[in-house]
Amino acid sequence: MSLLKHLNWRYATKRMTGEQVPQEKVDYILEATRLSASSMGLQPYTILVVEDADLRKQIQKVAYNQPQIAEASHLLIFAAWDNVTETQVDEYMQNIAAVRNVPVESLADFKNSLMGAVVSRTQEQKYEWAARQAYIALGTALAAAAEQGVDATPMEGFDPTALDELLNLKEKGLRSVTMLPLGYRHVEADFLATAKKVRRSKDKLFVKLA
Repeated sequence: MSLLKHLNWRYATKRMTGEQVPQEKVDYILEATRLSASSMGLQPYTILVVEDADLRKQIQKVAYNQPQIAEASHLLIFAAWDNVTETQVDEYMQNIAAVRNVPVESLADFKNSLMGAVVSRTQEQKYEWAARQAYIALGTALAAAAEQGVDATPMEGFDPTALDELLNLKEKGLRSVTMLPLGYRHVEADFLATAKKVRRSKDKLFVKLA
């Protein structure tokens, strides 16, 4: 199927069957997400992969008891960096140098640009920027899941402070942004499973500028 057919097939699944997603499909989704676009390539977020059923039930309690969390095969939690520091930028420069086999000194201009554009901001501004980057990765994960025939539900409906406390994210320098259960739709239990997709028309959504 084409990408458009995959996107027409997918929807924000409300109920899942509990069936396990094959590991090769999960690995494909994760790798696609790793390769997602990110401003300046920094990827200022961490993606937590939760398989444990007991832990997902605990997470469900701070997510308004949404059933997909417990019924999913895997739960992805996108957590943005709480701060962006020069140390993290230096680690990124070292990674670029190693992967591209170039001297790290040759990246000085790029580092200075990144430092000026991001690290010079307030901590809250840096977190908000990092959270927006996490959403780009979320979009890639959604498309990759659809391509694999795996249902996924993007979620903001949870208490981030409670979730961060449950998973000790503050100590890791992270703040939860959004979640993505992966699994398979329960057609009988999900009222949206057979509903038509509703989106704004092209003439409403797109405005061509001369």
